[in-house]
Amino acid sequence: MRLLASVRVGRVVFTQWALPAIRPVNHLVVDGLVIFCTHSASAVATQVTAGPTVVAYEADDIDEERRTGWSVVVTGLAVGVDAGELADRYRGLLRPWVGRGDQVVAVQPRLVTGFRMVRSDDTGQSASTVDVRLSP
Repeated sequence: MRLLASVRVGRVVFTQWALPAIRPVNHLVVDGLVIFCTHSASAVATQVTAGPTVVAYEADDIDEERRTGWSVVVTGLAVGVDAGELADRYRGLLRPWVGRGDQVVAVQPRLVTGFRMVRSDDTGQSASTVDVRLSP
């Protein structure tokens, strides 16, 4: 979660028409939750307002030049944040690049997995290694 909190943009993965759908969003990590905003008419917001929705959230930081980096995936339940002051606080902290989302979504982690890409030897080749697998 510390790595996830170090970047601002990730991708939310959810089911749309029985198929996986992916959307890029800005996020925060607050009190162990992944928080993002979306427009109330968006596909993910429509599902979340109908009830808790299973999603995956992925973010990464990759250095193409050095061939190193990391990726974190949070799988859990997405719920709408309807509390006025709390939702307003999250909206104020997020920095979306397109408009302002009116639906605040919180992902409650159930499984957090990730990996680091590290240099494996002096040849400059990189290798993937499992870094963390937590189940809260």
